[in-house]
Amino acid sequence: MIRHIHQYIQRETTGVKTETLLYDRTICALYSVIRENAPGMFHLLVSARASALLGFLSYDLPLKKNISDPAGFLHRMGIPAKDIFGPVDRLNTLRRFFERKIRFWECRPMTDDPKALVSPADARVLTGSFADTTDLFIKEKFFQYDELIGQDRPRWLKSFRHGDYAVFRLTPDKYHYNHVPVSGKVVDFYEITGRYHSCNPGAVVQSVTPYSKNRRVVTIIDTDVANGTGVGLVAMVEIVALMIGRIVQCYSPDRYDPLMPVQKGVFLKKGQPKSLFRPGSSTVVLIYEKNRIQFCRDLVENTRRCDVKTRFSTHFCTPLVETDIQVRETIGKAV
Repeated sequence: MIRHIHQYIQRETTGVKTETLLYDRTICALYSVIRENAPGMFHLLVSARASALLGFLSYDLPLKKNISDPAGFLHRMGIPAKDIFGPVDRLNTLRRFFERKIRFWECRPMTDDPKALVSPADARVLTGSFADTTDLFIKEKFFQYDELIGQDRPRWLKSFRHGDYAVFRLTPDKYHYNHVPVSGKVVDFYEITGRYHSCNPGAVVQSVTPYSKNRRVVTIIDTDVANGTGVGLVAMVEIVALMIGRIVQCYSPDRYDPLMPVQKGVFLKKGQPKSLFRPGSSTVVLIYEKNRIQFCRDLVENTRRCDVKTRFSTHFCTPLVETDIQVRETIGKAV
């Protein structure tokens, strides 16, 4: 596999940045040489047991886990210490750093527009539509629609068939709590078993459709209820990845406490913490019903930028560019 550079657009500045892809050489080898020449070993390496072991070696191995200067580490990572919720000196291991809480009510402001859609994570996002037949080939490389939300869920498959979607890719340095992207009532909540493929862009373009092959949790939210966002049904698909062993549901209607179970009938408030990925990089896919939402113009236009070099664009021979955004930022609105 040829390792091309991967760039993205920083929304706040509109500048183009080059991403440093963690373990890139190893992942490229896994999805080219090993996958092609030793398929049995490849399937073992993307299993739950192997993913858990890799997570332990990367985040919990005694010789590697200590961070002697948490404040200095945050500074080197470009994370303001004032954003951290709780004592900074407690972030003295890689796992604690990865699972850190932030003062999101201060450092991740959210619009008070009740009809706005917000980002569920600090992530790099791509937007698209299932109704756009010109992008069918590309969508089928990221995920197979029927698999993504479950082939045994005909009601939801019909509801979202021609809708719009957004893919949020979290990198290992990001804040890894997922927040609720809309306000509404949970009408379905279920888990789909699967593998633990990497969500590295180089792995994604190798035709493994990781977003619909990996283990994932699906939450269907009805927003056409009292105090809801009013955009119909929304599917929130939280997807594990290499070294992500668990998705911990930890919804809270007020900052991080008290915790409430995510289950049918529960009202979820937009912008509040919903779950935590443990640990590594991972992905959230949001799916909306047809003709109910409109994504922000800058996100849509950025996707088609020709002056940004990405592995998606190189492999698919068409512009496909991510935008780096923060959790609770506006990504669209009701129509």
